[in-house]
This record gives sequence, structure tokens and C-alpha cells, in this order.
Amino acid sequence: MKFPYNEVILEHFRNPKNVGKIDNPDGKSVEGSPACGDMVAVYIKVDSGTKVITDVKFESYGCASNIATGSIITEMAKGKTIEEAKKISWKQASEALGGLPPVKVHCSVLAVEGLREAIRDYEERHGLITKKEPTTRDVIIKRLRHVMNPLTGLDVVRTKLISDVSVNDGTATIKIALCDDHPYANAIKDDVIERIERLWDINKVEVIFEGEDGNGCR
Repeated sequence: MKFPYNEVILEHFRNPKNVGKIDNPDGKSVEGSPACGDMVAVYIKVDSGTKVITDVKFESYGCASNIATGSIITEMAKGKTIEEAKKISWKQASEALGGLPPVKVHCSVLAVEGLREAIRDYEERHGLITKKEPTTRDVIIKRLRHVMNPLTGLDVVRTKLISDVSVNDGTATIKIALCDDHPYANAIKDDVIERIERLWDINKVEVIFEGEDGNGCR
């Protein structure tokens, strides 16, 4: 059987490097969605003094290209400073794999975005963001696009689970079209809070469950 991949890609697919999860990572991210076909989670450990990525792992849900790009991206990032790792591009990843089929280029983009978001997560947790722009409704909605709706496998914004978002005097209020006794309510709430509370000018995150019809929960 002839595969549409070269031997480098197949090697990283069959024997991927750095697969797994880091307990208590310094930074982490999840990009993509299993409902769309590809998803990658990236975890990093960073030396607090040198800012060198000492360990990096990934978990993948997807095709051979998704697994191979997760493997090569983690190999390229390990041992680099966070500033150096930020500069790794999807083109570099694709070239390191000997070229991806055109229809699979998005897999390299997904892996690179996963690495960059893990670095951003690390920087936010450690107060290293130098360019501080005010948090707006649009900024929060962008963050919420990374929160998954377990009912569908797509994000909570696309599936209209988020009914309203507002920001006022350091408080972010997110209204969710579910009741608080729903089996997934607590998981969604925790994910929302984790992604929003790290924003530099947000002091409080309020998550309000208002029911599917917006008329409250009994």
C-alpha cells in the first residue's frame, strides 16, 4: 500500500517523539477539535532562570500528519529559549518533515499554534507579558474559542453555549446557556475560569449558568 507521505513523516508517525503529558507543566495548551478531525495538546517545562524549554510533550488526536508535526515541533522546541521557540514556523516544521501533502499543511499550523499557546500560557502564569493591552469582550471571546463543549466536541462559542460576555472594572462575566446541575457544567466553568483569570487586568471571573432558554434554572 502506497502512503501519501514520505519516510520522514512516516517515521515520526510510527515512532513519535515526546508523546505524553507533563504533570504540573509550566505551560500548556489545547488546539483544534476532535469533531473537526485534528487536535493537539502541548505541555512545556521551562527553566525559570534561563527560560530554556527543558521538556516538552504532546498528545495528539488526528491523522499521521498531526502526529508527525507534533513530534517534530516538540523536537525543535526542546532546548530552545521561549523566545527562540516562538519563532518556529509551520514552514520550518513542514520542511523538517520533508514536506507535507498540501491538504495536510494545516496540521503543521495546528502544532505550531499549540506550542505558541503553551508558551503564552507560561508567560501569563509568570507575569512575563510585556505588551499589555486592555482586555475587551473580543479578547475574552477569542479565549473562549479554546474551551470545548463536551456535548459536541466543538468550542463553546461556535456551538452558542456562550450566551453573553461582558467586561467591567476588572470583572469578566460569562453567561452560559446551561443549568449549573448539568453533568458538564463544572468542567466547562473550570476551563472558562482558567483561561480568563490569567489575563493581566482581570481580577474576577463570574460564570453564570442561565439555562438553555436564558430564563434561568430551577
